[in-house]
Amino acid sequence: MTSSLGEREDPQATDEPGTEARADPEARADPEARDEPEARADPEARAGDGREAGGRPREPAVEEAFDRVVAEGGDRLARPLVPLLATGFVGGIDVAVGVLAYLVVYHQTGQPLLAAAAFPVGFIALLLARSELFTENFLVPVTARVAGRGSWPELVRLWLVTLAANLAGGLVMAGMIVVALPDLRPAAAAIGRHYATLGVSWRSLLLAVLAGVVLTLMTRMQHASDDLGPKLVAGVAMSFLLPAAQLFHSVLDSILMFTGLLGGHAAYTWGNWALALAWSAFGNLVGGIALVTSIRLLQVPHRVAAERAAQS
Repeated sequence: MTSSLGEREDPQATDEPGTEARADPEARADPEARDEPEARADPEARAGDGREAGGRPREPAVEEAFDRVVAEGGDRLARPLVPLLATGFVGGIDVAVGVLAYLVVYHQTGQPLLAAAAFPVGFIALLLARSELFTENFLVPVTARVAGRGSWPELVRLWLVTLAANLAGGLVMAGMIVVALPDLRPAAAAIGRHYATLGVSWRSLLLAVLAGVVLTLMTRMQHASDDLGPKLVAGVAMSFLLPAAQLFHSVLDSILMFTGLLGGHAAYTWGNWALALAWSAFGNLVGGIALVTSIRLLQVPHRVAAERAAQS
């Protein structure tokens, strides 16, 4: 009797199915659901799976390249006038060294592709000597400006001064080439005529756009690594395409036209050169900024926003 009463007084002693689950409502809850608030409360909980706090996939290599570009671009935008002129002037000289190699090989072999293979020596000089071309400033300083560094007038100043200095350095080298190596004059005049007579057309515009894409992509590739080897590979491969495909590049083709004009064998005028310069520079800008830089910025919109917030 006592034992029977004891069993009725102890509700935990029953073996009725489902009684334990009803007595503990949380027993039916998903254990992972109870832990979910903690996971949401800890933004670092997902750090190990390659995602940021907002769930965005992390791309460390792209973000590191962006940081390098922004830092260097800010320095370029703030560069004083005299160093800016000097950097652009020696950039023109370096590219003209490549033009010299191109003309020598073309004169000796008559093979455009062999001559194009010699041209990258100028871009190797650009890279190792730390000089700059007008078309190398479509990624680095533009990215820095979009990220809040410098100002738009500083960017325009950088473009104009660098282009003018590149052309001045190239003109000096062209004058020396035609005096020191008169045998190269006919070849220079023939090659320069091709670019001087392209005129204003969709074909010439697209050739200039392609040149802008190639050079800006080269710049982006060279900022993807701190190692010299990959930078040299990018410089050689991409610069080979300029003369090999006869792309319309504002500085390179100007130096070729200068050499033909100064050598006295040109079947074109300084006016033809000026028109070619303006049209090719416009196309280079479109190709570099619209088709490379702006799209690359879409890879890291969160980093752009963070940089802008830091600058404000």
